[in-house]
Amino acid sequence: MVGEAPGKGRQGMESQTFGKDDRIRKRQDYLRIYEQGVRSHSARFTIITCRNQSGARRLGTTVSKKAGNAVQRNRIKRLLREFFRLNKSRLPASQDIVIIAKRGILPLTYSDVCKELESRLIRRADV
Repeated sequence: MVGEAPGKGRQGMESQTFGKDDRIRKRQDYLRIYEQGVRSHSARFTIITCRNQSGARRLGTTVSKKAGNAVQRNRIKRLLREFFRLNKSRLPASQDIVIIAKRGILPLTYSDVCKELESRLIRRADV
């Protein structure tokens, strides 16, 4: 296991990395998701989900300047990426997910993120 690439050493376990294939990177993809996706709202986030053709689960985040300064916005994005990374296998397959942070959501902890997003995303996957 020492010296191996992350996520490659354990057989039968899904990788818990957050690589390029797990991200929504192109503006065109964001625009398609905004137009065709299904929105759900929580106290701190707007979540847009849309089926994709790639067969992969992908995450995109949007945090505007209204949410705080650069340090605060980056923290919000880190918390969202960590939730996605750890719960990737519990989310619906072939799904693009864009999470938009609302204004005034700070202070925010990882447990707050988990409570809100699990009720909106994981519930759908377990049904």
